[in-house]
Amino acid sequence: MNRTSRAVLTGIAAVALLALVAVASLAIGSRSIEPEVVWQALTGADAQSNDAKVVLFQRVPRMVIGMLAGAALGVAGTLMQGLTRNPLADPGLLGVNAGASVAVLVGVLAFGITHPGGFTVFALVGAALAAAVVMAIGSRGGGGEAGPVKLALTGAAVTAGLTSLTMYLLNTEQTALDAFRFWSVGSLTGRDIESVVWVAPLIGIALVGSLFIGGGLNLLAMGEASARSLGHSVRTTQITTAVLIVVLCGSATAIAGPIVFAGLVVPHLLRALVGVDYRTIVAISIPAGAALLVAADVVGRMLAPSEVEAGLVVAFIGAPVLVGLVLKRRMVKL
Repeated sequence: MNRTSRAVLTGIAAVALLALVAVASLAIGSRSIEPEVVWQALTGADAQSNDAKVVLFQRVPRMVIGMLAGAALGVAGTLMQGLTRNPLADPGLLGVNAGASVAVLVGVLAFGITHPGGFTVFALVGAALAAAVVMAIGSRGGGGEAGPVKLALTGAAVTAGLTSLTMYLLNTEQTALDAFRFWSVGSLTGRDIESVVWVAPLIGIALVGSLFIGGGLNLLAMGEASARSLGHSVRTTQITTAVLIVVLCGSATAIAGPIVFAGLVVPHLLRALVGVDYRTIVAISIPAGAALLVAADVVGRMLAPSEVEAGLVVAFIGAPVLVGLVLKRRMVKL
């Protein structure tokens, strides 16, 4: 089977898996709902029963948020690995998640914000500021280029500093602990469709933009000198990719909290299946990332005696998968 056929089949499989887990997300929970009841609720044939209200007002928003956040994190992880040429890079590498967390905590402490919808602006601003600091520091010296090693080291330092600041604020301001703790574990519960209104357009625009950056990342993977010799604007690709990462991570973090491993595992799985062409990987990362997070949410609902947050399930799934990829030597070099 050639690479094109494999990519097409992988894409179809990812979309099919997403459809399957979406149905499961609507039907499975603390109480199971028959598929026909779910269908009647979605089509309006039965919108007044208790089961229909559960589907429409609890599970549909939860599923939509999982899809949006999962797709955003999957693509952001792919872009991050392409930008830094670091196979272990994830959306937290540029300090994006840590910056969003600090900003949300400031919103809780200074402005009393407790609703997930109110976290959006703070998460986006915090993510953008953290990424800007990392890019600015990483670009100092060496001709002003933000190389992969400098970005990784700078991002790790900024992330450590912001994480320490978050812990300090939480220890000194106990009143903020409950509101922030529920958000910070990466849960899809307790969100309504209003939480998506401001974020969905941002994620949609960034996902579309990401589809056009794959070619530039392919050239960047050859090395900056080689990319320039082919007439490519390395700086433009780096800045555009960084902006897309900030928007995707900040938006996903705002509605679902800081979820780890989703942006790390998805690119590796796809790279092992379809090769190293970023145009293909970015496109398939959209349904694959969405399917991963929604599936994690469904699995978390099935664990007794109470639900486990999707972020924790992704971490449990992601860690052994990543270790397995490394042990099997299927982690393709970038």
